[in-house]
Amino acid sequence: MSNQVSDRLKQNALRIMQIWEKRARDLVGASIHHESLVLQNSLPLYLNQLVDELSTEIDRTAARIETDRVESIRIGKQHGRERAGYADYSISELIFEYHILRQVIFEVLEEEAPLEVRERDIIINSIEQVVNDAATQFSQTLRDIQELFMVTLTHDLRGSINTIKLGTQLILRRLERGDSHVEVAARMISAIDRMDSMIQNLLDASRLRAGQSLKLEFAECDLDRLIQDLVEDLRFTYGERFIIVSDSPVRIYCSHKEIRRVIENLAINAVKYGTPNTPITLAIEQTKTHINLTVHNEGNPIAPDAQSILFQQFRRTISANEQTGWGLGLFLAKRITEAHQGTIEVESTEAKGTSFIIKLPKVPFKGH
Repeated sequence: MSNQVSDRLKQNALRIMQIWEKRARDLVGASIHHESLVLQNSLPLYLNQLVDELSTEIDRTAARIETDRVESIRIGKQHGRERAGYADYSISELIFEYHILRQVIFEVLEEEAPLEVRERDIIINSIEQVVNDAATQFSQTLRDIQELFMVTLTHDLRGSINTIKLGTQLILRRLERGDSHVEVAARMISAIDRMDSMIQNLLDASRLRAGQSLKLEFAECDLDRLIQDLVEDLRFTYGERFIIVSDSPVRIYCSHKEIRRVIENLAINAVKYGTPNTPITLAIEQTKTHINLTVHNEGNPIAPDAQSILFQQFRRTISANEQTGWGLGLFLAKRITEAHQGTIEVESTEAKGTSFIIKLPKVPFKGH
């Protein structure tokens, strides 16, 4: 079998890249912002790889086929990674570049004679595979860049928020009781805390999407005391609506900060979506094996179809769209509860109102 196509491709590789670059600059909007060598990226390496794939002189052993496959993947990923680093490139433009390259390869190689079916199939399959590898890496790199941006931004925001909070707390301490500005300062601190909570939610969601686990510090915890302290803070902001029901002291092994965060999220949701001025109940019940914590509010029930998406990140029910937030609270509540080997579920009907039930194992959990 002739090796002419492989040789022609090798001899015309530079010309192919020159034609490709001219067309790319005409047809791919993002390309006009980049110099020639940067624009060509790893594509000359890909052409060298294609030369080997088309060659009839190379012994196509299983080892050689695997080596070529790995190298092709590496080159495709390199192209996708570098393109993702340019803010003006989209994944559709990345794919279009390869379509242009395939078109130019066929035109140049068929100037002397039509390609055989085998040769066309090799080129088409090779292009399709490298497009897939490049697009996959482009998406992954873009996610990594976005995650880094998110973490950096939220870190910087928290620094500024902490400064504002400390200053506001200092002002609050210096105000006399009964001063009309006390309530204003207190509300400012409450708003700052909500902002800080939203930022923490973004950070944690970012870690979970990146495949990392939440950083939890476990210790013995007085659940009654935790809830009493939380309710005192909630009453300061939302009024005397909260009722605690607990028949005996409850001690568990948990991450104090994160369990408080879960309960606070459920209680604030009860304020947002429950009927105004009706009681919100936080009830603790113990069984032989579990501790059940229920946060209940009166009001319109959550529709069954909406209940199925409650614990998904960035998903919000129709009623929730009228409220501020990013749809991360319940997602993180579920993940935190699961990190304690527990479960969280919802029961919601017109007659009984809405209850979120957290079930935690009674046996101390020694994780993390």
